[in-house]
Amino acid sequence: MKSKVLFITGIDTNIGKTFATGILARALAENGKKVITQKMIQTGCEEVSEDIEMHRKLQGIPFTEEDKAGLTCPYIFTYPCSPHMAAEKDGRTIDLSVISKATRQLQEKYEYILLEGAGGLMVPNDFNSLTIDYIREQTYPVLLVTSGELGSINHTLLSLYACKQYGIQVKAIIYNLYPPTDELITVNTMEYLTQYLKKDFPDTGIILLPEISEKHTTCIDIQCLL
Repeated sequence: MKSKVLFITGIDTNIGKTFATGILARALAENGKKVITQKMIQTGCEEVSEDIEMHRKLQGIPFTEEDKAGLTCPYIFTYPCSPHMAAEKDGRTIDLSVISKATRQLQEKYEYILLEGAGGLMVPNDFNSLTIDYIREQTYPVLLVTSGELGSINHTLLSLYACKQYGIQVKAIIYNLYPPTDELITVNTMEYLTQYLKKDFPDTGIILLPEISEKHTTCIDIQCLL
């Protein structure tokens, strides 16, 4: 079984990466795929990753054996800040090979691993490495979470440009419609990004992510991920 690792990042913090990761995992499972989510680095928690906890809630499943073994979130830090600062405050260091090893172990069992990053592409893991460096080194395709909020076009294009400069494939834009914002701006932003991708990133899909609760079916088009 050849598994796929898809790296989920966003144009900003609190853009909906965790929500998107859990919902996409559930949608893949509904399409008959064996899928698990992973969190690269979690900050602002103790013992249990709150993002993994949210993934499982959205998937409608309990914690997995891999969760309990620490494979789905190799690093958890207590202070809610950038990984490099959180590790320093806890008197620890981040060894990125620990994360990649955990991902490889997950690949032995699952068809899809949705690996959620911490923050955006330029978040530092330490003083020598950014998240985007790790993505390039691992050759992971990216799912970029954006939204219709004012300013998102600028942040989205900057993120796309950075991926292009680093030679990173952007598999899809995840257009997060939750929480609802100005409808005119949301519609116009979607139209603009659709036209922009057709011209400059023709191989990048768009997945609309509506407001969905754990009690409702996903009903989203993920064909570009299959």
